[in-house]
Amino acid sequence: MEDQNNFSLLVSFIVYLLLVIAMWKIFVKAGEAGWKSLIPIVDFYYLFKIAMGNGWLFLLMLIPLINVVIVYIMLWKLAKSFGCGVGMRILTMLIPNLGTLIIGFGGSTYIGPQ
Repeated sequence: MEDQNNFSLLVSFIVYLLLVIAMWKIFVKAGEAGWKSLIPIVDFYYLFKIAMGNGWLFLLMLIPLINVVIVYIMLWKLAKSFGCGVGMRILTMLIPNLGTLIIGFGGSTYIGPQ
C-alpha cells in the first residue's frame, strides 16, 4: 500500500512540474517574464492580462458564481489568444491542465487578446 502511495505522490509531483513549466512557457510566449507565473495571485493577474488584455479582471474571481463564469471566459480567451481553434478552446475549458500543457509545450504563438 505504501508503494502505491509513493508512486501516486511521484506521478502527482511530475504532473505538477510539467504544469509549472508549461505555465512558464505560456508567459514567455506572451512576452512576460516566466518567473511571474510562480507567484500566487500575481500569476492570475498576468494570466488575465495575457488572455483578456486587462489583468485586473482577475478580481472578479472573488465574487461567488461570477468566478466560475469568468474563469471559463478567461480559459476560452487564453486559447484564442494563442490562435487555437474552437476545439482546442473547448478542450481548454473542459480540461484546463491538458489545455495548459498543449498551449505551453505546443507550437502555438501568442497573437494577443482577441
